Amino acid sequence: MGQPTFWDNPDKAQAVIAQLKPLNGLLKPYEDMAAEAGDLQALAELAEEDASLDAELEQQLPSFEKRLAEFELRAMLDGPQDASNAYLRIQAGTGGTEACDWAQMLMRMYARWAEAHGYQVEIADELRNEEAGIRSATLRVVGDYAFGNLQSEAGVHRLVRISPFDANARRQTSFAAVDVMPEIDGTIEIDIRPEDLKRDTFRSGGPGGQHQNKTESGVRYTHIPTGIAAESRSERSQHKNDDMALKMLKAKLYRIEEQKRKAEVEKLYDEKGEVSWGSQIRNYVLQPYTLAKDVRTDVQTAQVQNVLDGDLDEFIQAYLRQKAERRHKKAKAT
Repeated sequence: MGQPTFWDNPDKAQAVIAQLKPLNGLLKPYEDMAAEAGDLQALAELAEEDASLDAELEQQLPSFEKRLAEFELRAMLDGPQDASNAYLRIQAGTGGTEACDWAQMLMRMYARWAEAHGYQVEIADELRNEEAGIRSATLRVVGDYAFGNLQSEAGVHRLVRISPFDANARRQTSFAAVDVMPEIDGTIEIDIRPEDLKRDTFRSGGPGGQHQNKTESGVRYTHIPTGIAAESRSERSQHKNDDMALKMLKAKLYRIEEQKRKAEVEKLYDEKGEVSWGSQIRNYVLQPYTLAKDVRTDVQTAQVQNVLDGDLDEFIQAYLRQKAERRHKKAKAT
């Protein structure tokens, strides 16, 4: 920022300034806690000589330990795009209306979690099912470390319940896939050759009647070399949908390149709408008992309704800790 040419490109300058906020959100708490730790250490030494200070020390420690635990989780989000906004894509698996209803339940769950944490949520794309639920949807979650937190949710989610769409009230199993991508800011260049892009427009659809979209405002971009596509239909303006679809495509391409570099490429879904069941990460059971269990971390709770209402922190934090531990072990081994 101290360079004389910093403001020559205002858009790029603003993008760099935006990077300061999450960095300061990590550094300032660290500096504050380091100072407080020094004060507590001094108090502990005094308490060894004066037992009357024990009560004051015991009163201050729990609050400090809680903030320290929260800081440790934030410090784990040190990936190159962890501080970015996120695109969260939900796609119903096979199973018709049952799976589409489950996909909509997941969309509500993530929207509730995001709003509870002060994130702004926008529907970037939504394809509704005729009877109930959604076939697919993409949420744009705006806020510091949105991607870092939500990366834990990528995979297949499985629901077991008594079907509300079955007249015989039989138990049904439904699947939906979730993918999470970082929003690429202006400081990272994703070079896509114009000849490698295919652009299609389509009617966005709607509930019918006077609200039916009669113009081709929906936009789909396909990256020809990879076959990866992204589309947006949530805006009435084709220009806005065009911009959103291109941003999502760049986010997908960036994510795949990151996975290749980390040798972790695994398709959680493909553009044909087929879900890869082998990627299952979490089960939500409502019948014959209640249990939400993450198969990666073994974190589980019987309070499934709370989870479906957005109480995901325990699952997210366990994933981040497991990821940090694996990285630490790998670093020690090398």
